[in-house]
Amino acid sequence: MSVMMHSVDEVTEMGCCGCFGFSFARKPKKEIRPNRGYGNSWSHEPLLQQEAEEVEDDGFDSGDIIDTGSEDDEVCHSPVKRYQEILMERAQNGLICREIPVKETHKVVRTEDEDGNKMVNEYVREHKIGAGSYGKVVLYRSCTDGKHYAIKAFHKSHLSKMRVAPSETAMGDVLREVSIMKMLCHPNIVNLVEVIDDPETDNFYMVLEYVEGKWVCEDSGPPCVLEENKARLYLRDIVSGLMYLHSHNIIHGDIKPDNLLVTAAGKVKIGDFSVSQVFEDDNDKLRRSPGTPVFTAPECCVGDRYHGKCADTWAVGVTLYCMILGKYPFLGETLQDTYDKIVNNPIILPDDMNPLLKNLLEGLLCKDPTQRLTLESVCQHEWFLGDEGPIPQFSCWCQRQKLQKDVQDGSAEDTPT
Repeated sequence: MSVMMHSVDEVTEMGCCGCFGFSFARKPKKEIRPNRGYGNSWSHEPLLQQEAEEVEDDGFDSGDIIDTGSEDDEVCHSPVKRYQEILMERAQNGLICREIPVKETHKVVRTEDEDGNKMVNEYVREHKIGAGSYGKVVLYRSCTDGKHYAIKAFHKSHLSKMRVAPSETAMGDVLREVSIMKMLCHPNIVNLVEVIDDPETDNFYMVLEYVEGKWVCEDSGPPCVLEENKARLYLRDIVSGLMYLHSHNIIHGDIKPDNLLVTAAGKVKIGDFSVSQVFEDDNDKLRRSPGTPVFTAPECCVGDRYHGKCADTWAVGVTLYCMILGKYPFLGETLQDTYDKIVNNPIILPDDMNPLLKNLLEGLLCKDPTQRLTLESVCQHEWFLGDEGPIPQFSCWCQRQKLQKDVQDGSAEDTPT
């Protein structure tokens, strides 16, 4: 099977991600919606070279920018405008998955240790491990518990001036990311440990658990093809984490290898919730698609309203394709050409591919979202099950609390007055 080769410049012109060892992008020719993922630990180049002088220690890098919607900023169901209300209502009803809340600190002390290493409060800076659209990701070590943490650092004034839509700023995106992560607790989700926001300074920090492993496409050797059994194990973790999000009416919005961390024990954790959305109920319709172009679902490319969960599932299919074949399923010479291929071109799979795997990929990459495999169907697929069988059922804290409350309410209703 012939393979169309593209140079780094050609790929970066289309805003493609860096999951195959590069993470570069050019300054966009027009202002469009940014893809806000941060680079991986083995691709330290900034996603966009800034003309302005970089802020010393924990500055900013702008990311790839795309827009698959129209010029207006219509969002069906208005998840961006209502996320505070939705999350507040969940918190009031005890529907938060964390038994231990995220630590909130409102004082920033920037010092140095005895070796001259920069410090933020109790955390000693070691080295940069990634760069994203809104800030850097830096490895720190806590003087309190001795553990390592990945800290995303931002400057509030910069983000407050950065428009990502007519009525939205980048700071709003970061605050939404924090709000969503505050309610999450799952073994396949990167954990938010602390938020440092000093009203007297311009600094804002997200302290995240440090995943000491790698990224799902790292160290597999060019062209980044993973052995089938390893890809299956990774996929099981991805689906488990994504099903957890969807069960809480959260759309990730940017599933791709760059946002999937592998621990030293080989477990995958989903990270980067900077474009995620939360919904009040199962009505997950969206208007705009802020994710990465080559992982964009067909229904998102044509500018119509689409279901976020279906789009996330398509991105899982593209990710599996990348892990197995080491390339993107649909990639054109230009951004528009890429979208045209996503919408119109058939999926091409090797003749000698495992028939079960081929069937799964065809189901995940079905262009009709109403016929596309659901994550629940994926969990029952023979290739997915492999020798491991069904994935373990995860009972989160808020679901257990809700069940207990429903039982109590039911008992109260059944009690004669």
